[in-house]
Amino acid sequence: MLDNNQLLRFTTAGSVDDGKSTLIGRLLYDSKSIFEDQLEAIENTSKKRGHEGVDLALFTDGLRDEREQGITIDVAYRYFTTPKRKFIIADTPGHIQYTRNMVTGASTANVATILIDARHGVIEQTKRHAFIASLLQIPHIIVCINKMDLVDFSEEVFNNIVSEFEEVSSKMLVKDVRFIPISALLGDNVVNKSENMPWYQGAPMLNTLETMHISSDINKVDARFPVQTVIRPQREGFIDYRGYAGRVASGILRKGDEVTVMPSGFTSKIKSINLHDKELEEAHAPMSVSITLEDDIDISRGDMIVRSNNKPKPSQDIEVMLCWLNNSPAKPRAKYSIKHTSNDQKAMIKEVVYKYDINTLCRNSEDNELSMNDMAKVKIRTTKPLMVDDYRENRTTGSIILIDDATNETVAAGMIV
Repeated sequence: MLDNNQLLRFTTAGSVDDGKSTLIGRLLYDSKSIFEDQLEAIENTSKKRGHEGVDLALFTDGLRDEREQGITIDVAYRYFTTPKRKFIIADTPGHIQYTRNMVTGASTANVATILIDARHGVIEQTKRHAFIASLLQIPHIIVCINKMDLVDFSEEVFNNIVSEFEEVSSKMLVKDVRFIPISALLGDNVVNKSENMPWYQGAPMLNTLETMHISSDINKVDARFPVQTVIRPQREGFIDYRGYAGRVASGILRKGDEVTVMPSGFTSKIKSINLHDKELEEAHAPMSVSITLEDDIDISRGDMIVRSNNKPKPSQDIEVMLCWLNNSPAKPRAKYSIKHTSNDQKAMIKEVVYKYDINTLCRNSEDNELSMNDMAKVKIRTTKPLMVDDYRENRTTGSIILIDDATNETVAAGMIV
């Protein structure tokens, strides 16, 4: 029995003109997740352009530049729901110069859908997207082999592409990969099973997304509770109430658990867990709750409540896989603000260990200049220790962003390795 309140985030990636926006349009259109006025507007635009049917790509290409050029530039988020599950789709651009946008859209995803044009097979961009998906530790990958109608729905073409992709993914950290032959334009195997490909015995794409097991994607072992704010209501009935509010990043916290507050190291026990006006016995990721402790400890925003027998490692020197997001290159040994969960500190990039050549997926330790869209392993030094986990263990406590203090722009996003 699936929980229809469970939210699945998925991202789409693929080369230019592989049909990502058309696929999402088809998914929304066939699952009847589009408002009538939206549909009417898009039908009119499609007619003006001389299209026979509805141009499904228009459902996601929200920016005017995207509509005019017929390409996706920014990350477009779309929300839809079926009786079985809720979904957030991040439609990410295919062009190489928008690598940073793909990283942004994919960082919180449970599933990456990688589109491959059946006529072209696995190309450079496919390898690049698979590599980024594995780097971001996205737990599930669905490879949609699109435009099957243009290769006569050939099983042989499909099998060859599956073998090609498996050869690429075998060198990466990818746990769960599934392959679906589709035609986004005609709707084959998107929401409804295709009659043109009786040789494919698997489920269509929507059914695969609805039934995919994602509960185990969240780390349930390491209890981590970054404190966002301290609650002191100072009103009748709550005169002595001192709660620590935040979102459970991972694991499960229960009433009576012995906990340690990091970085101070003071220990106490959980007295109560509150959600609105209800008291709970336990809280798990990703719930937002307020916690009270039996002892009066000085706790503020940026501290982390963890189980005493399972602590993150406080560290001022961290190694990070960094994606540079800004137009201006990184300044050597410049100070940046670093944001890790609810903790803000100052930090400096001490060293660029190596850069990834996104085209060849080779490491380059000679070039240490960080420009937009570059991905590199770097060493960062912070002014105070951060309570970190490896990104592969915990995507919340294992990720950071860097902010330029002068412009307040987010300049980089990173995964702790």
